[in-house]
Amino acid sequence: MSQVNGKYRETEVRLRATRRTFTAEYKRRIVAEADACPRGQIGSLLRREGLYYSHLAKWRGEREAGTLRDKPRGPQPNPNRVQVERLARENAALKRKLVQAEAIIDAQKKLALLLDSLKDGQP
Repeated sequence: MSQVNGKYRETEVRLRATRRTFTAEYKRRIVAEADACPRGQIGSLLRREGLYYSHLAKWRGEREAGTLRDKPRGPQPNPNRVQVERLARENAALKRKLVQAEAIIDAQKKLALLLDSLKDGQP
């Protein structure tokens, strides 16, 4: 508990830190403000916004490359999904054939041993 204005209040501690996310509009606004700042004032802008210079440098690079946009969240669809599914089915069929072939080979080995033992006259 911590005391604020003579009163006690519960303190909240997060069990897991969350990563900050910034919208493309926010990034564009900050980069534009930084470009308009007079020399030596970028630091105060970054402190006010709680940002690092590396954020600004990365966002400027994204702006120059034309990739400064909101990124979709969650897993991305696989463009090769149909091919992957086809290959998975083919792989499963080949595994079944391999099991059958190994069983046939095993049976052939046993038959060969049995025939050899009968040829030698051993029952």
